[in-house]
Amino acid sequence: MAEKPKVPLKPPAPASEPAAPETPGGGLDRKKLALVHIVKKELGLRDEDYRCILKRIAGVESSKDLDEAGFRKLMRFFVRSDYYRANSFGMTLKQKLFVKALVRDLAWDPAHLTNFIRKYYQRDGLDALDRKDASKLIESLKAVRAHDVRAG
Repeated sequence: MAEKPKVPLKPPAPASEPAAPETPGGGLDRKKLALVHIVKKELGLRDEDYRCILKRIAGVESSKDLDEAGFRKLMRFFVRSDYYRANSFGMTLKQKLFVKALVRDLAWDPAHLTNFIRKYYQRDGLDALDRKDASKLIESLKAVRAHDVRAG
């Protein structure tokens, strides 16, 4: 049998990074822009206040001009600011997000959380809690999570 001539193999083409999603203004991708607008709506911000926050915190006139660093600054401001409340009773957005994270950790469905709040806090659900009760709920959920870890 005759040997086939050896052909040098070409090295594989360098793997290029996938292109970032096309965004308006070359800033953030659409999902992050949508998140900014969802938070704005959840907080009930007037457009004038929202634009003032954008300028003061991220240094831009429009969310379309946000870069990754500006997005992170803005989200950190929204979550950490005590001025912004998740409801009219005083619960902060940070508390609400933390409760939701704990509920996810516990694998509870929304009805289970609502029933828990009705039983122990005599409120109609998470959005009816004030800041003090939200803090108590967080501690209760952390205790339930710790108990589940010890028991499991």
